[in-house]
Amino acid sequence: MADDKTQVGGQDRKRVSLSEDYEVRDWMESFGVSKDKLVEAVNAVGDRADDVRAYLKR
Repeated sequence: MADDKTQVGGQDRKRVSLSEDYEVRDWMESFGVSKDKLVEAVNAVGDRADDVRAYLKR
């Protein structure tokens, strides 16, 4: 399913998407991590933002 850029918020803020460069950049900035760390976290715990945040804090 294509990313509908007109539908932002809600689900978009709860899921970490690695499919769009701008989303990766925004999540990297939000979490204060490199792309490699972000990818590592998503691969380890899935794409839920709360889970990724908890993984990165440990």
